[in-house]
Amino acid sequence: MHELATRLFPICRSITGNGVRETLAILGEHLPGLQAHEVPSGTSAFDWTVPDEWNITEAYLEGPDGSRIVDFANSNLHIVGYSTPVNTELTLDQLQEHLHSDVELPDAVPYVTSYFNRTWGFCLTHRQRQSLPDGTYRAVIRGTLEPGSLTYGELVIPGESDREVFVTTYVCHPSLANNELSGPVVSTALARWVMDLPRRRYTYRFVFAPESIGALTYASLHLDHLRSHVVAAFNLTCIGDDGDYSYLASRLGDLEIDRMGRHVLATRTPAVEYSYLARGSDERTYCAPGIDLPMISLMRTKYGSYREYHTSLDDLTVITPTGLQGGLDLVRECIEILEVNDYYETQVLGEAQLGRRGLYHAIHARTVEDIVLLRTHVMAYADGQHSVLDMAILLDLPVREVFDVISELVEHDLLVKLPARKGS
Repeated sequence: MHELATRLFPICRSITGNGVRETLAILGEHLPGLQAHEVPSGTSAFDWTVPDEWNITEAYLEGPDGSRIVDFANSNLHIVGYSTPVNTELTLDQLQEHLHSDVELPDAVPYVTSYFNRTWGFCLTHRQRQSLPDGTYRAVIRGTLEPGSLTYGELVIPGESDREVFVTTYVCHPSLANNELSGPVVSTALARWVMDLPRRRYTYRFVFAPESIGALTYASLHLDHLRSHVVAAFNLTCIGDDGDYSYLASRLGDLEIDRMGRHVLATRTPAVEYSYLARGSDERTYCAPGIDLPMISLMRTKYGSYREYHTSLDDLTVITPTGLQGGLDLVRECIEILEVNDYYETQVLGEAQLGRRGLYHAIHARTVEDIVLLRTHVMAYADGQHSVLDMAILLDLPVREVFDVISELVEHDLLVKLPARKGS
C-alpha cells in the first residue's frame, strides 16, 4: 500500500482533470474490472452542477530579479486549485491578494482551492512570503478551465446476493498522503482481499470519486439503486497514519452499522468516536435526508485533527506501512462481521442438554469452563432477536469467537439460521 501511495503521490489531482484519470488508471492495474466513467460539465447533481474541467501544465512566480521563487514543477501544492490562466506583472502589494500561507505553520505550504469562484493564486510557506522583497513580479499559470467532464471509478464485485456493501473514497487532492492517498490505497487493498474471499454473501461496490461534488454526482446518478440495494456503507479517509483509530457515526447514530463500528473500535487503542455533527467528508452526501445510506466513516486520525492536515507536511512520512495495515484491518474486520451477522434461533425449549452432545465437561465442579459457559450464553440469546453482532457486544467478545460457537451449535442441530431480514 505504501509503495502504491508513493507512486501516486506526485500526481496533481483535482475534482476534475487528467490527474484523476491517471490515478484511476494506476489503481486499475491492481483492480481488474475498475471502470472509469465520465460525467459532462453542466450535468445536474442534486442542488449542484458538475463544473468545467481543470488541467494545469505550468505555473510559476518570478521575483524582481527574474528568478523563480515559486514553481508548480517543484510542488503541485504551490498553485491554488482551479486557478484560471494568467500571465501578468504585479507589484508586491498587488500580488499579496493572490498569495496564501499559514501563519501557524510557517514552514508548510498550505493546500488551497477555489473551485466555484474564478480566481488564481500561489501558495508558499509563510516564512518565504515574509522574505519577499519589494519590486515587480511576474505570475504565469498555463492550463485550461473549460467544459469537459468529471471522472470517477467504479468496481463491482458480485456476491451471492444483489444486496450490496458500498465502499467509497476520494481521488481529488494533489500531493497529500494521509488526507488523500491513504483512502484509495486501503480501498484498493480491501477490494483485492474481497475478491479473494472464498464466499461473498454480499455484492461489493467500490467507488473512487472526487470528494463532495463527486459523491453528489454519483449519488444523483444512482440514487434509486443505492437506496434499494445498499445494506452497509463505509467512507474511508485519512486511514494511513499511526495515530488514533476513528469512527464517525451515521446521521442517525444508532444503526446496526454504528454498533459494528463501535464494537470494532473498542478493541483498538487509541480510539476516538465522533458523532455525525463532526462530519466533513462524503458522509455529508450519502447520509443526507432522502439518501439515507447506512454509512459510517472509518479513519485513523480524523481529517482536521492532525497537525499536517491540508499542508505540504502531509507527506509520505505521515502514512506508514503499519498505519495503513491497521486501517485495512479495521475495515476488514467490519466486512468479516457483515459476512456472518445473521440471526439464529434455538431448536430446544429450556436449557439444552450439552453433555450428551459432548459439549459439556465430563466432571461437574464449582466452576464452569469458559467455552461451556459461552455455549450456554449463546443458546440463551439465540431467540431470533439478537444477531451475532448483538451477542458479541453483549458478551464483550470478538464476533469471530461468538460465530465459531454458533457454528458448532448449528452442527449439533441446536440452532438454526433464520432467513435474512429486509435490509440485512
